[in-house]
Amino acid sequence: MDIKSLEEQALGLPPTERARLARDLLDSLESLSPAEIEALWLEEAERRARELDSGSVQPVSSAEVERKARALFR
Repeated sequence: MDIKSLEEQALGLPPTERARLARDLLDSLESLSPAEIEALWLEEAERRARELDSGSVQPVSSAEVERKARALFR
């Protein structure tokens, strides 16, 4: 089963079952070793770098992030 099919099935569950599944999935991440966690962060950093390099996402300056964050608290 591919991830898209699994996601579609999970989203079709009733809310309480989705919440339980989400909790169980998050709990399963807590048992990862430091090496596994580092590998996941490296994978995420590489994915983000590819997105920036391909132009599929645009970088946002820290000033823009700060402006948007402050606007949320007004």
